[in-house]
Amino acid sequence: MPSAALVRHPETPCAALRAIEASVVRDRNELRVAYVLEGEIDRLRLPPPRAAGALWQHTCCELFLAQALPAYREYNFSPSGEWAAYSFGSYRNGAAVQIPDPRIEVKRDRERLELTATIQAAARKIGLSAVIEEDNGSFSYWALRHTPGKPDFHHPDAFALELP
Repeated sequence: MPSAALVRHPETPCAALRAIEASVVRDRNELRVAYVLEGEIDRLRLPPPRAAGALWQHTCCELFLAQALPAYREYNFSPSGEWAAYSFGSYRNGAAVQIPDPRIEVKRDRERLELTATIQAAARKIGLSAVIEEDNGSFSYWALRHTPGKPDFHHPDAFALELP
């Protein structure tokens, strides 16, 4: 898949970033997802390495996968290298799960942060999103598609990409 632009939720401004691009490549039973953040990276609050937990409460990239909704999985990848995975039987009804460790690579300079994660998974419907925390504590929410109202990456309409 060529890269696709993530769109900032209109109610969550972000002064630090100009753009976020994401892409997904499937190779047999692996998916490689890449996120490229462009802007003033030094103005982002990037978490230090720590134990996996509520990564979505800080800057992180998120991947949502479904073979057939309503069941789906959520993966959180932090620039710290930490990750978390969740399995949902239906909308927001799920729990953390153990998966083989993803391969996560992070490259960073002043104007670009690239996070690439490779996981063992299969999916037809995909949602790509990111939570961005700026150095002033404000948050912005980015996704391929936003639903009306507050940011909600779990909504079935947020699974905006379909793989053959």
